[in-house]
Amino acid sequence: MSIISSNIKFLRKKKGLTQQQFADQVGIKRSLVGAYEEQRAEPKYELLKTIAAFFEISIDDFINETIDEKWAPKPKGNPANLRVLTVSVDKDENENIEMVPLKASAGYLNGYADPEYVSALPKFYLPMFKQGTYRAFEIKGDSMLPLQSGSIIIGQYVENWADVKPGDTYIVISKNDGVVYKRIGNKFRGDNKKLKLISDNPAYEPYEINGEDVLELWKAKGYISMHLPEPTPEPTMESLTSMMAQMQRSISKLQGNN
Repeated sequence: MSIISSNIKFLRKKKGLTQQQFADQVGIKRSLVGAYEEQRAEPKYELLKTIAAFFEISIDDFINETIDEKWAPKPKGNPANLRVLTVSVDKDENENIEMVPLKASAGYLNGYADPEYVSALPKFYLPMFKQGTYRAFEIKGDSMLPLQSGSIIIGQYVENWADVKPGDTYIVISKNDGVVYKRIGNKFRGDNKKLKLISDNPAYEPYEINGEDVLELWKAKGYISMHLPEPTPEPTMESLTSMMAQMQRSISKLQGNN
């Protein structure tokens, strides 16, 4: 049995509801409840969010955690992170990906929690991005080379900031820096009030921001770019000779230190 089907069945029974009673309360047919619990079908993401809200648990826990008598909800990273995201769906009930272009990034700091603002953003759908809420951000600058300025990063919304994985890249929305794409260098915990942000371009020094200044975190899952990779040039005799000379100098230096 899948996590989602077993979670629906466990939580329904824990509330003491029949399939019909549960169906009536979430506004679906009883036959669908049976299909979900018997793994003959899977709810659309909008319905998953409705069911998670009905059972008063996070959508992240609902679709990723096995919920049973031993389960306990994970602590949230920050109270500002407890809001419900505004999302839209297409005619087939697929959740759209809203895009935040460069010209809208400044306004996003004020409008990120405003359903009217978010609904006015450009949007598109990619079938490979499922089971989560995604947003796309256009980045600028050369701090994350080889990704070029103007690339579009597609990020998955991080509901529980304790799930941040050091070394992975994220779109970080903060009060002072706005929209930035960085590699996070530390774990976010209640006793750690700062996040270390690292650029892939070594010309930029890492820096820290206060956790209380962070508005949203989106884990990078893919990118779209108009800059196609350049072919790796064939090695020449000159470049090989230079490499060999550099290796010989390095070996000589190591031998001199011994």
